[in-house]
Formats: sequence, structure tokens, C-alpha cells
Amino acid sequence: MNFCRYLWIFLLIINYSIYSQSIDSDFTLVIDPGHGGKDPGNTGNGYLEKKIALSIGLKIGERLKKYKNISVVYTRKTDVFVDLYRRAKIANDVQADLFISIHCDAHTSNAYGAGTFVLGLHANERNFKIAQKENSVIFLEDDYQQKYEGFDPNNPESVISLVLMQEDYLDKSIVAANFIQKSFVNRLKRRDRTVKQAGFLVLRNTFMPSVLVETGFLTNKSEGSYLNSNKGQNEMADAISDAIINYFKALDNPSKSSENLTRIDKYEFKIQISASKRLLPLKSYNFNGLTNLSVKKVGSIYKYFFGLTNSYDEAKKLLRKSKSSGYKSSFIVLEKNGKAYDLDKYLSEIWH
Repeated sequence: MNFCRYLWIFLLIINYSIYSQSIDSDFTLVIDPGHGGKDPGNTGNGYLEKKIALSIGLKIGERLKKYKNISVVYTRKTDVFVDLYRRAKIANDVQADLFISIHCDAHTSNAYGAGTFVLGLHANERNFKIAQKENSVIFLEDDYQQKYEGFDPNNPESVISLVLMQEDYLDKSIVAANFIQKSFVNRLKRRDRTVKQAGFLVLRNTFMPSVLVETGFLTNKSEGSYLNSNKGQNEMADAISDAIINYFKALDNPSKSSENLTRIDKYEFKIQISASKRLLPLKSYNFNGLTNLSVKKVGSIYKYFFGLTNSYDEAKKLLRKSKSSGYKSSFIVLEKNGKAYDLDKYLSEIWH
């Protein structure tokens, strides 16, 4: 599997003209308010995720009624429990063009901001924890072991099969997620938690572009209050519905949009093992047996690197290997979209 494909996606940038275009094709949207019934979701500061997700989901549908070409289907319209398998089946049965799952986030810190997720391997432990929390609802379902064929929410390896099943729809999922994320940031000035990838089981069997939206953190007192308010829910619904419209317009009018280079941020980690004024052949015998080497000239100095990965956890393993190979002063180097990026800043962003 080419993981770089998951991190580099060319998107449609909608120019001014597309906002005046009507939607000519027919589209079916499935809105999935997360949790419900016996599953309250997270209850940060006493708020109920299931209630907030339902309210936002219904408001999104109301806003889209004026578009005759958009058919809206809900996985639930009341406070009932719907298992994850059934949610996907609803979307597949109507052959939906887009599946949007609405949620609220939680964290032990005072984290805040809205984020969007598409199905993929966990880039870091934080993404895994979010997916683990949402996936754990299967334990409330009858016969979950048979339904999900041994899927274990606590095992990162279980996610690999999910990614393979959704691969054909991933590009459009990322496009849709970017429209939603940009709407949060540009329209509502929400903190940008960016589009991320994680193994959400609710997206497993949806054979269409699918996005999970974390509208904010109920565990943050201010943000929880905002999301629980009618004002906050209306604003979130406005932002998401506008993004959905722009996504459908982009699909409907590709010739009237600019096909340019917006991409999901690409983070790459490698290990700097040494620096020298001499240019050495990148042979393992020159570097204590290490392979997967690269070099970059900075001024008059050649910097030598070992390994390349999109995962910080993998980078830590590479660092341990370089140190055990004799490079005691080696360290992790991070690049964002091909340019040097502060590692501490990155870690602060993904954990908070």
C-alpha cells in the first residue's frame, strides 16, 4: 500500500464562479449523528455527545432541504441506539454519494478545536485513541464478534483491513473533509485541528466517500458550552452544510473550478546521524551498516540522514536503531511539506 498517497492529495480549489452555480446532478447524503440511546458518547462537563450530534445532524439536513437535487437520509432522527454495522448498511442501501458522521471529542487536557477524519492508518497515538473511543461502542451491540469478524478496537493492527476496504474512496473522502475543515476555520474561526486519518469502524463498510467530524471538545468548558448551545449548533450546521454544498458543486461542475494544488500537510521524519564537509557515497559500509540513507547539502555542510517515515512512533524506533549503531548524538528531523518544521511544535499540535 502506498501510504504517501494518503498524505498527498490534489484537491479542487473552488473559484468565485462556482459559488454561483446550481447543483445539476442528483446527490444522496447520509447524515450519521453519532451514538444514541443507551450509548451517550462522551459526557464531558455533563454534556451529552449523543444529543449534540443529533441536533447538529438534523440542522444540517434542514439547511439542505432547499436543494431539490440533494436527498438527505439519516441513520437516526431520534435518541435511539443504532449499531455501527447498521449505520453503514443504511448508507450503502441508498447508494449514498457522501457519508458524514457527527461527533464531539474529549481529552484529559483542555484541548479545543474542530477536526475531521477519514479512514486510514493512525499517524500517531492521539488519532488511535480517538478512533478507539468511537469504536468501543461495538461492545454495546449484540453479536458484535460475528458482525465485525473479530475486530478489536484496542488493537491497531485491526485497522489495516479497514483501510484496504475504503481505499477506492479515500481521495474524495479527503476532498470532502478539507471542505468541512476549511469551513470551520474560515467561516467560524475555529482552531484548525486539520484533516487526519484514523481507523473508525463506522467508516469500515461505507462504500462511498466518508468523513467523521469531531465538532469540538465537550471536555473544554468553553467549547462544551458553545456546542451545547443553540447558537453553537446552528453555526456548526451552517459550516458543515455549506462545505457539503461546495463539495457537491465541485463534483458537479469540475470544468468550472480550478484544479490546483492544495494538499493535506505531509509530515516526514528522518534521523540526522552526522554532518561533514565531505560528500560520502551512501553505502552502508560508510555508515556503520545502516541503509536507507540520504544526504542534503546546507551551505558547505553535507547532512546525512537515516530512514524516512510518516509516523513519529516509527521515527523513535529509527532513532533507537541509529544510536545503537554508534550514532549517539543522532536526532529526529521533521519536515512539513518538504520544509524543516519544529518537532516540539508538531507534538504540541497533535496532543493538544
